[in-house]
Amino acid sequence: MSGVANNIMIAPILEVEQVTQRFGNFVALNRVSVSFRPGELTAIIGPNGAGKSTFFNVVSGAFAPTQGRVRFQGQDITGLAQHEFARIGIAKSFQITNVFKQLSAHENVRVAAQMRASRFELLRPRASLAALIDKADALLERVGLAALRTKTAGDLAHGQQRALEIAMALASDPMLLLMDEPTAGMSPEETGVMMRLIGALAAERTVVLVEHKMKLVMGLCERLIVLHHGEFLAEGTPAQIRSNAEVRRVYLGEG
Repeated sequence: MSGVANNIMIAPILEVEQVTQRFGNFVALNRVSVSFRPGELTAIIGPNGAGKSTFFNVVSGAFAPTQGRVRFQGQDITGLAQHEFARIGIAKSFQITNVFKQLSAHENVRVAAQMRASRFELLRPRASLAALIDKADALLERVGLAALRTKTAGDLAHGQQRALEIAMALASDPMLLLMDEPTAGMSPEETGVMMRLIGALAAERTVVLVEHKMKLVMGLCERLIVLHHGEFLAEGTPAQIRSNAEVRRVYLGEG
């Protein structure tokens, strides 16, 4: 059986069905339908104003869509409270770094881990939870920050703060990792480090990126989905997207 046939038989891990998002009279997304297969690294791309950030906010639970449904592993999660996402296996990394800057790198990850593992054990001494300490250390190692374990998060470089936020997201052991412009504001060197990390993480779980740097994801992602003016434009492999005349016209100014 061919790889294409195999892919068709695999149930999507995330489905977006006819999603529309309105803000007053402005339609930010218009009947967008896409699905994501388990274990795949996918990027949502498009020019400025394409609706990428709105799309991320809908699939991450920040916005309940005006119309349409979002399903995760076949379960309707449309309008599910954001704090429930980690419980069902979805973690998010936002464009604006979201870390506790006054805490150390290790404390940030440990807090994220204990929120997942012991949210109802309010009287238990957190620092004594050896398993959480070990988990935080392992996650810092995973994202390349083990040597900065005791450094205050606010003193880390921008790229290191983004890596720390990813470690915090991984503390919930997600099946699906959503990342909003993970290289935003990074230097070329930091960008290279982040893209290698994303590639490694995608070998372990489903990863969906929202990214405006088309060239950046071409060599990394297995599949690209292109939005334009809030509507679905195209999807396919990097090679298919490169050769798509409509994508080249609206995205690259050709034609």
